[in-house]
Amino acid sequence: MHQPVLRAEVLDFLAGRDVRLFLDATVGLGGHSRAVLETHPEARVVGIDRDMEMVKVAKERLKEFGARAVVVHAPFSSLGRVLDDLGAAAPDAILMDLGVSSPQIDTEDRGFSFRFDAPLDMRMDRSGGETAADLVNRLPEKELADLIFGLGDERHSRRIASAIVAERRKEPIRTTGRLADIVRKAVRGRGRIDAATRTFQALRMAVNREIDELRAGLDAAAGRLAEGGRLLVISFHSGEDRVVKGFLRSDARLLVLTKKVVKPTEAEARANPRARSAHLRVAERRKAVA
Repeated sequence: MHQPVLRAEVLDFLAGRDVRLFLDATVGLGGHSRAVLETHPEARVVGIDRDMEMVKVAKERLKEFGARAVVVHAPFSSLGRVLDDLGAAAPDAILMDLGVSSPQIDTEDRGFSFRFDAPLDMRMDRSGGETAADLVNRLPEKELADLIFGLGDERHSRRIASAIVAERRKEPIRTTGRLADIVRKAVRGRGRIDAATRTFQALRMAVNREIDELRAGLDAAAGRLAEGGRLLVISFHSGEDRVVKGFLRSDARLLVLTKKVVKPTEAEARANPRARSAHLRVAERRKAVA
């Protein structure tokens, strides 16, 4: 059975609370939603995901809960519209689980991972929009370098961008394997992680406009929460976490509950290596002043 990241910690922040409506803004495989449905018998869950494949999986996994679980194809930025369309009241809790999921990484033809030589796609929503191949073959060298540095924290971004531009002049870059080889040759070194990791992360985030979606989703979530409702956000790298931390601290509607970021236990990190970089931050919607 799929165990979602920081499951116990998420449930702890909801323990003893009257959760009637829970919005799972990245329903994925349905793990967090299932946990809430099981521990809060009166709860109704609305799950959204911009990946239609995940929507299909979540619907199947949560169908035993009947009308208590509704799953909709939508991104973070549309969570308000989804609630309006469903005629749903203000959620008592909203969870935003950021980044890419294990099924997305492990499905070869999605192009998220350089473990497989596959089409360079990386779109979470494959119904439209530019692919990673479109970006690496279209962007000017400086824009490509800035993207890789800004979203990937890659200190060799200029060297990598220069190598990509040189190689695409010979032939368009269409596969994950070719791009990974270009990056590795440009970096020329062995580190703790594969040299292509940060470049792939940056391209994935750019293709899916993840930071823009995150900012829009955070604002929409803070505005739709019930008074006393809780916003829980799980991020997986420093750029995302900086955005989340800054928003929660600066938004007057919210009271930050996590003075220090919550991380997985050693046991969870050992059992699920992909959970190691997870960071959970939680805030509560302040009550309106009369």
